[in-house]
Amino acid sequence: MKREEAAEVLSIDGREVRVTHPDKLYFSKQAKVSKLDLVRYYLSVAPGALAGIQDRPIVLKRFVNGAEGEAFYQKRAPTERPAWLRTVVLSFPSGRTAEEVVVDDAAGLAWIVNLGCIELHPHPVRSGDLDHPDQLRVDLDPGPGVNWADVRLVALEVKALLEEVGLRGWPKTSGSRGMHVNVRIEPRWTFGEVRQAAVALSRAVERRVPALASSKWWKEERHGVFLDYNQNAKDRTTCSAYSVRPLADARVSTPLHWHEVPASEPADFTIFTIPKRYGELGDPHAGMNAAPGSLEPLLELAARDQAAGLADAPWPPHFRRMEGEAPRVAPSRAKSAAKPRMKMPLVVVANSRDRQAALAGLERWKSKYPEAAGLLAIDDVLVDSMRGRSSTWTRIRVNLRHVPEARRPPQETPDPDEDPTREWREWRTKRTRKEGA
Repeated sequence: MKREEAAEVLSIDGREVRVTHPDKLYFSKQAKVSKLDLVRYYLSVAPGALAGIQDRPIVLKRFVNGAEGEAFYQKRAPTERPAWLRTVVLSFPSGRTAEEVVVDDAAGLAWIVNLGCIELHPHPVRSGDLDHPDQLRVDLDPGPGVNWADVRLVALEVKALLEEVGLRGWPKTSGSRGMHVNVRIEPRWTFGEVRQAAVALSRAVERRVPALASSKWWKEERHGVFLDYNQNAKDRTTCSAYSVRPLADARVSTPLHWHEVPASEPADFTIFTIPKRYGELGDPHAGMNAAPGSLEPLLELAARDQAAGLADAPWPPHFRRMEGEAPRVAPSRAKSAAKPRMKMPLVVVANSRDRQAALAGLERWKSKYPEAAGLLAIDDVLVDSMRGRSSTWTRIRVNLRHVPEARRPPQETPDPDEDPTREWREWRTKRTRKEGA
């Protein structure tokens, strides 16, 4: 006879939500947090968390084995779901469609957390209009070795620029090393136009603080804090307000007032501190929906950039080639007869689904080649968070530009070497060769 799994049934606003394996530890290395603890955290900040996801289709990023385990992305709504849970059908750049969950209330929030959704990943559209975002997302992503103080300075520069073009930014910590600035906009522009505005904003901030900020898509060209404009492309999602992040201390992506930004520290905001903060201060982003703004000034800035000869910035790799887009190839691999470019001496040292395992592989590489490691600059180590259709992994590359050519370590089999896309890429290569034969 099959043993019935342990569960706790919660009554939430007249709806019952079954939390399976409530005592299962979702965080265990530093913070100790069970699945039920996680559900109760989200219920304690439910109005704030719902403000970021309510009436929006949401991608389920599921950590079924907890924060230390591998996550996978689930776009399609589970077949077995409560009758009261809404769904909408989204179309994607690939031509595929998916019926995605829409969370409307605290019961729905608890239900998706029970599926292993430690963090929340809503699309920037409402269910009534899936083609016109009502949010511009400014994602500040610091490179290796970049200080949090620099992230705060770039965020304040973003604030100033937004105010100059008549928009209001709402800052929050990313819950990791970066910061997000969300902007409520009128849902009048397409995904392409919102992304175009984000590109213009990113380039403008880089021009203002070139030593701190970068709008360059290719990591080998970046420095400082990268303004990831492609988070505004269709099918891209970022964690929303009050999301718990899969870090050892159970850190939270926390909404801030602008006056808090200069002294803010990401480690202060965890699953243990946020309920008290929320109870005492409320939600700093409570007024976000009150005054949506216009993208016209940023689109005019984009038009001026184009008139000055700036091509569209590169799109994510799974998008089709766009009209006016700059070559979608890393500078180290680019070939140009008119203007030869120096190929960067990059070696891949680690591929792993586990970020910590990849970083451990980097340390083994440094121990193996101490002379080369001693010559590396901070931005010579490229830690890439790779995302496939349903999984993520970490790739680590090293730029040997500062190592004399005769003493550069060769490209070897990465350690570890777990690239989940390899099989698919090999199959595609064989198919292309067969079709060309």
